[in-house]
Amino acid sequence: MDKQTVNVYNEKTEDYVRLIDRGAPGTALCDFVKRIKPNGLVLDIGCGPGNASAFMDSKGLRVDPIDASHEMIKLANEKFGLSARLMAFSDLSEVNKYHGVWANFSLLHAAKLDFYKHLKAINKALKRGGHFSLGMKLGKGEKRDFLGRFYAYYSRSELISALTCSGFVYEFEYNGEEKGLVGNVEPWIILHTIKDN
Repeated sequence: MDKQTVNVYNEKTEDYVRLIDRGAPGTALCDFVKRIKPNGLVLDIGCGPGNASAFMDSKGLRVDPIDASHEMIKLANEKFGLSARLMAFSDLSEVNKYHGVWANFSLLHAAKLDFYKHLKAINKALKRGGHFSLGMKLGKGEKRDFLGRFYAYYSRSELISALTCSGFVYEFEYNGEEKGLVGNVEPWIILHTIKDN
């Protein structure tokens, strides 16, 4: 994630929290949690204010939340008592460590040139048979929104192809559309996969 995008999240933390604090966890997160064995270790990439990590923790999972925004990390730790770490997903180097990886609308801030590299690093960090959930916005190309955040957009087929080429097996998906921080309603997809090697 580039510095300009990180700075937006540092400056808009409270606005972002109001946007995502909408009550019960979504179906995709609940289904992901059910697939991880009790006490399993989950990496939450781009944990933001920690809502998803806190839910996973409450369900008996061990969570390793990371985010590139120091304000998000501060909030996650203060609000939920998480041990969230300041770390960019480009710095992921663990091997055979996690039972699951939750990347909910975080990798959409990575340049397309680096997307396969990130997917392969996630695959390497997962244990064999580990679960990977990837949330992305659907569309074409790369651009910044009017707040200055960088986005890369993909089609469903492009994402499934990228995941397959990176050692994941597609299981199921969720689709929808939602209003984001800038007020636009955009389509999204959440893909659940398993590490195949």
